[in-house]
Amino acid sequence: MASQDWFDKDFYATLGVSKDASDADIKKAYRKLARKYHPDQNPGDAAAEAKFKEISEANSVLSDPEERKEYDAVRAMGGGARFTAPGGAGAGGFEDVFGGMFGQQGGGQRYTFRQGGGGGDYDDLLGGLFGGGRFGQPTGGYRGYGGPTKGRDVTASTTLDFITATKGDRITLQTAEGREISVNVPAGVADGQKIRLRGKGHPSPDGGEAGDIVLTVKVRKHPVFERDGLNLRVTVPVTFAEAALGATIQVPTLGGDPVKLRVAPGTPSGRVLRVKGRGVETKKGTGDLLAIVQVAVPAHLSKDAEEKLREFASQLPDDDPREDLLAKARSA
Repeated sequence: MASQDWFDKDFYATLGVSKDASDADIKKAYRKLARKYHPDQNPGDAAAEAKFKEISEANSVLSDPEERKEYDAVRAMGGGARFTAPGGAGAGGFEDVFGGMFGQQGGGQRYTFRQGGGGGDYDDLLGGLFGGGRFGQPTGGYRGYGGPTKGRDVTASTTLDFITATKGDRITLQTAEGREISVNVPAGVADGQKIRLRGKGHPSPDGGEAGDIVLTVKVRKHPVFERDGLNLRVTVPVTFAEAALGATIQVPTLGGDPVKLRVAPGTPSGRVLRVKGRGVETKKGTGDLLAIVQVAVPAHLSKDAEEKLREFASQLPDDDPREDLLAKARSA
């Protein structure tokens, strides 16, 4: 839809292109200027913000074939074409309608229109020029091409404890301006993940939507558990006797009662025992609890225990547990 200020604005000059520029030339010029003057690149710079609005408006019109055609027609009229009503330039009537619509009564360029011989009236003529609307009928109003400017985004960070990040919760944050914002932390949020709080950033300078807060989440380490995707990992020490002979042991869970697991005879360090469904629970699925066996070696032995251990070792097969490792290293 045409706008009053099209008579005064040279959108081609705003984008730095010629009047016969191709769509690709217009697009290229707009992108270059938008990158340069975007508010995010020029925080607090009112001049850059105003320039960004100008190039956005120019691009909005010139990138649309129909609007570009109307714009060129309006600019051509402003360049010298005149239309007169039957009573001449001073007759009023149609001229008053057109001037009143554009707020140009009492000075400046004035335009009047002659009713054609085809039976149409002045609102048909204006309706054809300005998007098909008739006077007295809604046409969506006259808008600023490019639209209102969205407020700037704000970046922030918060640190969560491991259980809150894993199970989810609702927390309250305080902004630098003293505002309190309630944030729904989804279950399973990971360290370094970003949460976008829409409409919680800087307000728009011209009535558009507010910017967002982009919240980076940091998660404190847990003394026992680690995240592995949706799984939770926990290292579980077992004695040499439990690993060699087998045993039933207790394994902790996150925020719940321990579970019992069976350690098979001859279990080595590093073996993973899986507990289904006791990991991170999210809308996308639920992980498992992975218990990693670690054979605990006593740091101190009594003299009697040491002698018995030597006696035990002497009865073991004379196998080198590193033989296969050395062989692989030699052949690599």
